[in-house]
Amino acid sequence: MNITVLGCGRWGTFHAWYANHIGHQVMLWGRPGSAHLRALRDTRKNEYLTLPGEVALTDDLARALSFAEVIVVSIASQQLRSFCAQLRDLGGWSGKRFVLCMKGLETGTGKRLTTVMQEELDGVQTAVWVGPGHVQDFIRGLPNCMVIASADLSLTRDLVDIFSSPLIRFYYGEDLLGTEIGAAAKNVIGLAAGMLDGFGYSSLKGALMARGTRELSRLIEKMGGNKMTVYGLSHLGDYEATLFSPHSNNRRFGEDLIAGRPFAKLAEGVYTVEALMDLSSSYQVELPICATVYEIVRHHKDPKEQLMQLFLRTTKSEQA
Repeated sequence: MNITVLGCGRWGTFHAWYANHIGHQVMLWGRPGSAHLRALRDTRKNEYLTLPGEVALTDDLARALSFAEVIVVSIASQQLRSFCAQLRDLGGWSGKRFVLCMKGLETGTGKRLTTVMQEELDGVQTAVWVGPGHVQDFIRGLPNCMVIASADLSLTRDLVDIFSSPLIRFYYGEDLLGTEIGAAAKNVIGLAAGMLDGFGYSSLKGALMARGTRELSRLIEKMGGNKMTVYGLSHLGDYEATLFSPHSNNRRFGEDLIAGRPFAKLAEGVYTVEALMDLSSSYQVELPICATVYEIVRHHKDPKEQLMQLFLRTTKSEQA
């Protein structure tokens, strides 16, 4: 099968490598002038992997769309709406099956990424591909489990069949709302984990995991999703890769913030926490961990003081 990957950063390049690895014909698109695309053209390498010669490279978006019926999108989540507008103006997207491989919520609206896709491309077929794993581990042949979810179970099943392999075992996600909220929110919990590491309070990450899943389950339920989804692969299942791994950009951002070191890579949790605060207000659901992270990264409140206030909150029932 022909598969196009839109976005040639860390994950986009991996998705192109992976689709080729499991036997598909692949085209990888990058924006005109992209430094990532230029490096791949010159060396076929980035800091994570070597891209096989069979993977075609292009900066022509129309060509990339026409190449395949399955389109994997791997760009910064906050760029999705403007990118969809570009696709709409270009044409050629109708009838394609899109797979979003980003974890985030739109700032300013709190909207899920599949909602953004539907608003900009009416009738588009969209799924999300989320769950634990790091490029560095997959390239070494270390397997993991992930989730594909959409509003159409037949679409989900088709995509799972297309992308499954011994390297990645996919599960069907049957709660799209909970899957998207959980996948996005785990990056915010990752920021908090990195801050705890920065202070040498790593033993508190067990409590962070327990309470983090609890507060997000309340939000998902209030929004109309299944509160148990947060305990699956899209959120809790991704904690090991996000709260503990040295490869996690979100955890490293939190740790570097405490150490006063600059962090140049994309940490989606920094943007997602703002959207979660909008949802917290809209649905009247208290999100104490997310609120603490928000005060630290957005209002520059003292991290140690904020984290201590969080973990020394008034005694209450664990089920609350």
